[in-house]
Amino acid sequence: MRELRRGADKPCSCIFRAIFKLCYSRFCEFAAAEEQPGSVSLDSAHGPSGYRSYSFKRQEYVADFCLAARRALTEPEYKLFRYTFLLGADSQLCCRYLGMERGYYFHAVYRLEAKLGRYFAEIEPYPLYPVDEYMGGTVRSARIVMQSELEPRRRRRERLPMTA
Repeated sequence: MRELRRGADKPCSCIFRAIFKLCYSRFCEFAAAEEQPGSVSLDSAHGPSGYRSYSFKRQEYVADFCLAARRALTEPEYKLFRYTFLLGADSQLCCRYLGMERGYYFHAVYRLEAKLGRYFAEIEPYPLYPVDEYMGGTVRSARIVMQSELEPRRRRRERLPMTA
């Protein structure tokens, strides 16, 4: 966290770059296994059509990653993103094709990573980061306490046989 003049804290851009790198590594993992469709997950969803839905989480993550990047970036930034991250071109080829100097290229990539990392973490209603929560639905950090655990346990009275 960086401290601003007004006393507020702001996350450092290296945090957002790390978030982007985590999301990008998961994207590469899922995109590499494209020939295998993956497992179908059954999720519970409340809606008019029912309470269950089937989905391919890996393919949805890959599609959401690409669409979120397309929405967050301007046209020149998306061109840089597409060549560098989606197509996997090296820095020399990107610099030559985009007409950029080497130093400016790397600074643009760092800004792009920070911008996308922030967008992936703050996108509503379903952020791409943390990836585990995206894949598994809502993860609760606290244990759910049942009502029966809150009530004190009552002792059963032992019944003695009645004698006449």
